[in-house]
Amino acid sequence: MTTKNIAKVCVLTAGILSLPAMSYAGKEMKEMKEVVEKCKESCITGDIGLNVVSQYVSRGVIFENQGGIVQPYADLYFKLFEGEGFLNKISLNLGIWNSFHEYKTDAGLYSGTHVTTTRTVKKDKIDGVRVIEEGVSTQKASSTRGWYEFDFTAGVSFTFAKNFTFTPSYYTFLSPNDGFSTFQGLNLKLAYDTTDLVGFNLAPYVQVLFELENKAGTGGDEGVYYEVGMAPSIPVGPITLSFPITAGFGSNDFYGSGHLETNSVTVDGDEGQIETTETTLNVSNETFGFFSAGVVASYNLPFIPECYGTWTVSAGYTYYYLGDGTSDFNSQSRGGTVRDDNENEHVFQGGLMVAF
Repeated sequence: MTTKNIAKVCVLTAGILSLPAMSYAGKEMKEMKEVVEKCKESCITGDIGLNVVSQYVSRGVIFENQGGIVQPYADLYFKLFEGEGFLNKISLNLGIWNSFHEYKTDAGLYSGTHVTTTRTVKKDKIDGVRVIEEGVSTQKASSTRGWYEFDFTAGVSFTFAKNFTFTPSYYTFLSPNDGFSTFQGLNLKLAYDTTDLVGFNLAPYVQVLFELENKAGTGGDEGVYYEVGMAPSIPVGPITLSFPITAGFGSNDFYGSGHLETNSVTVDGDEGQIETTETTLNVSNETFGFFSAGVVASYNLPFIPECYGTWTVSAGYTYYYLGDGTSDFNSQSRGGTVRDDNENEHVFQGGLMVAF
């Protein structure tokens, strides 16, 4: 065999021997790619974030409007099912939400260890309303006085007919600073995606909250809360603008307006019967709670690596028109010190959220 023939045989042999290795390497790379793609299709998603607000308003009820108010939250979503039939998706939703108040709102009120804070409100034509902290009593108080509220929610979302999502959820609201008694409720929400109908999503929804134990509204007994709303959004360059519009209603004493009544009463004294006056607060059922409309601007931070999730900053404004069932809550006419009896309120907010 000549040298030239020997060279040909060696080249052919090397090529044959290398085929399995090349085939294996290609298969390994393909499998690695599939593994990466599967990791991207996680069945668990979520978000964490916080908002800073000028007033804490929930369902039209103003709980605090003074000092710093910070509201951190976190949510997890577990995909349980996904299909192409009438039922498209099932997800388990778990969430927590908090509200921390600089003024330690109602700390110890429910447990009887309330710290009395004196607030003097002064008005002038130049600066508007000023709130001055004058003094604080030395009564025993909760060790978590600034932590006004902690909420836990658990629900299951059913997406059906492609565009409808029905979510029943269990709510429980606790007050670490003993500002109110623990609330439990059942919330039912139906949302509709209008993209196929009009080309973009108006995000309309309706929801009903049943008060099972204690109060989330202002009425005198456990009632039912109804809410309708929408939140259309549009991209404007790198910014997304959303326009949430909401209206809240109540029945069965969910909302209530307070009326002070003064009556003459006769009591027994050391020198016989004494006639005096007694003032009581009567709460009557109200149907209309509030109407709100606002705008929120959101911006995704492009310099954060994708592996750390999607980071979004936001800023917004919301106008509230309050009905008789909410406008007098926490005002002096109902024994509060937080606010005046006012139908119009303005709330500003800023936030940061990380979605993954």
